Amino acid sequence: MNNHYCVIMAGGIGSRFWPMSTKKFPKQFQDILGVGRTMIQQTYDRISQIIPDENIFVITNIEYTELVEQQLPTISKENIVGEPVMKNTAACNVYMAKKILAINGNAKMIVLPADHLILNEITFLKKVEYAFSVIEQKDYLVTLGITPTRPDTGYGYIQFIKKDKEEIAKVKTFTEKPNLEIAKTFLESGDFLWNAGIFIWSAKTIISSFEKYLPEMNHLFDSCDYNAKNEKDCIALIYPKINKISIDNGILEKANNVYVIPSNLGWSDLGTWTSVYTNAQKNDDNNAINSKNVLTYNSKGNVIRVKNQNKAVIIDNLKNYIVVDTDKALLICPRDHDQLIKDYVLDLKNLKKGERFM
Repeated sequence: MNNHYCVIMAGGIGSRFWPMSTKKFPKQFQDILGVGRTMIQQTYDRISQIIPDENIFVITNIEYTELVEQQLPTISKENIVGEPVMKNTAACNVYMAKKILAINGNAKMIVLPADHLILNEITFLKKVEYAFSVIEQKDYLVTLGITPTRPDTGYGYIQFIKKDKEEIAKVKTFTEKPNLEIAKTFLESGDFLWNAGIFIWSAKTIISSFEKYLPEMNHLFDSCDYNAKNEKDCIALIYPKINKISIDNGILEKANNVYVIPSNLGWSDLGTWTSVYTNAQKNDDNNAINSKNVLTYNSKGNVIRVKNQNKAVIIDNLKNYIVVDTDKALLICPRDHDQLIKDYVLDLKNLKKGERFM
């Protein structure tokens, strides 16, 4: 157990969840589903059942380190790491692998996003423990692949090589978000899984992969002395020089030692308001409402989020809409337009002083 570590990635802005999710207070620090715990707190609650607090690290934007400290008070401040610039997931993975390896040369680690929903927690923990047992024996890069339930165009896909009764399978290909027709063929084939962005590997194995596939990035990070007083200053110097690339594009699509564990986790990346609606509790009219002071008439299939719980809201004759009311903004749009919210935000930025609404 002492060799097992966790890295929670919590640096995103969550612009598709505007206006609830803002630059100052992004979605991972919010109770999106109204269950009494924020997304990052739920992620911590889940993984802390098998990994001790001293081995749990959080990497986030430097602007959010205080938010992490407030929401995860049992995590040491030394374990909360702020990135000076957003550089996608390859940079934060090699950074944290080197930092943890400097603490423990036998470190095995799980890397997972802060803002995903997992309903089948017992299954999740069993899959993670199995993945740790695999990497104790073999130099694999392991990911948990989600058994797809529909031809979703919002997720990446992992194709695996089937073997009867095997709990783990070799990865054949990664595919970015496909169109609907391709997603349907993936589902019909039975050998594709959703890419959840959950990874398990040894610190040594992932660093050796960086040496092979992203040597320039790896070399930059080699210049720092980890867990020392000058670590932050060194990181601040090298981050502007780093190329933006995901761990998927930079490493996993190139490596030949990538394996996947098919998993039925009740998983969602909660990437859109529609996914929140799907996973939230709903009343008899299929409205997902977070306030007792909302009255609806002839209205069905809506997700309604009101920040001010003392505000009365009345909605009449609205069907399948998103309604989000905050201190600075009000969003009302059809649920099937949720992919356009990023465009709304970009247009709003172009208004005079539009940044104040972000």
